[in-house]
Amino acid sequence: MDYASLNQKVISQNIANVDTPKYKAKTVEFKSVLDQSVKQLEAKRTDQRHFSFQYGDQHPAVKTKTSQYNHNGNGVDLDQEMSEMATNQIYFNALTDRLNGKFNSLQTVVRGGK
Repeated sequence: MDYASLNQKVISQNIANVDTPKYKAKTVEFKSVLDQSVKQLEAKRTDQRHFSFQYGDQHPAVKTKTSQYNHNGNGVDLDQEMSEMATNQIYFNALTDRLNGKFNSLQTVVRGGK
């Protein structure tokens, strides 16, 4: 859900700057967000025969797009941004529904199946 929230924020910034000269659109890469989350996990190696816990280099989550769509150097394609926003909203809603289902299951267990 953090990814979807960050993605929504970046897309909104891109749309807000659609007329800003030389503004370059930004995008969020899910892999980098996942890498950052994995790095926050603490793992303990209890035996020499266990696999070691090595993680890749940390990459920034927000990257600048290099394409230019307007004569003023602006790199925002409004149609593409609106499409990405709609896709992200559907993704966020699906995550929310899934999370609500998990909480409802927990609530049923706490109530004793009633």
